[in-house]
Amino acid sequence: MTNIGFIGLGAMGGRLAGRLVDAGHTVYGTNRTRAKAEPLIERGMTWMDSPREVAASADVIFSMVTDDDALAAIAGGPDGLLAGLAPGKLYIDMSTVSPQASRALSSRLGQIGAQMLDAPVSGSIPQAETGTLAIMVGGDRDAYAAVQSLLHELGQAVTYIGPSGQGLVIKLAINISLAVQTLAFSEGLLLAERDGIDAKLAAEVMSSSPIGSPMLKARIPLLLDLPEHAWFDVQLMHKDIRLARQAATEVGAAAPSTEVADKMLTKAEELGYAHRDIAGIYEALAQLSTPGTVTA
Repeated sequence: MTNIGFIGLGAMGGRLAGRLVDAGHTVYGTNRTRAKAEPLIERGMTWMDSPREVAASADVIFSMVTDDDALAAIAGGPDGLLAGLAPGKLYIDMSTVSPQASRALSSRLGQIGAQMLDAPVSGSIPQAETGTLAIMVGGDRDAYAAVQSLLHELGQAVTYIGPSGQGLVIKLAINISLAVQTLAFSEGLLLAERDGIDAKLAAEVMSSSPIGSPMLKARIPLLLDLPEHAWFDVQLMHKDIRLARQAATEVGAAAPSTEVADKMLTKAEELGYAHRDIAGIYEALAQLSTPGTVTA
């Protein structure tokens, strides 16, 4: 068993840390608010008061935070991750942040003799609970090899992609399709529903056709009956789409559908769906649409 640190114990991070606790690892954890960590503490996680203390206590440190600003907040300052690291330690960031920010932080770790992997995940809360996430890894190949088995405790498909930042590039590429597929399916479903076709029937037929990806099939119940608690909310998806557009611009890759998704997610947030699941795009489209008239 390995001494592990985990920084960021929200909806996804908390579930991943819980899997490591349940597997028998010694886990030192911290979060911006301790209340979210109480169930993990009861299960055996050791609470630490800062990222610095987590990094000083563990051999392998994970983090899962929301964005570039949150990553900078846990990394820097006298109580930050960097202050607690030492040569030979390994830091694995599972957040979806910009490749640029991740590469800059990796360079800073290298200066103190530590190593960093970017290991963002594809999947939502159900996959985090069952250990069936897809994990894409960027960074030093030997560092990846050292923790490959540990990553397999968190994800079913774990793939080494390439140098620092490339795990994040693949994650952003995946989320372009996630957003665009959800938008396109919602458009088609709304078209069918407005013409008088039962929405459940339309969703079943559409998802049974060649367009029915596993992601769409899993989200159909959420499209038809939007839950209060999101698997992956509109605000986080919008953040990822903006990061994808930024990354595409930096490498000179055209991204027209990403631009369309960006605009729709902006509208969805304006309509109050920021913290609802991305399936809420269907309801947002309905609000933006004017009722049509079906003629015989």
